[in-house]
Amino acid sequence: MRDARDVLKRPVISEKSVGLIEENKYSFWVDTAANKIEIKNAVEKMFKVKVVDVRTINVDGKKKRVGKHVGRTADRKKAIVTLKAGDRIEGFAGL
Repeated sequence: MRDARDVLKRPVISEKSVGLIEENKYSFWVDTAANKIEIKNAVEKMFKVKVVDVRTINVDGKKKRVGKHVGRTADRKKAIVTLKAGDRIEGFAGL
């Protein structure tokens, strides 16, 4: 089993993800190789909360152009984690 810090990269801070906090759902960028069980265990270990559901989304990288060179940004994976009623992650409280 991998360390929780290797699974969770950083929180997703966007208008939509901040709105989901009211529904007790928190969004994180996670390692592309992480599965739902690893994500659940990582969130429970790092934040001392009970996870009810994990949903994952594979986000394809975008095409980027610098002069005549065309490249792509890296593919990423996003996880939306639903917590048990009454649980919350304090770091997201000020958003």
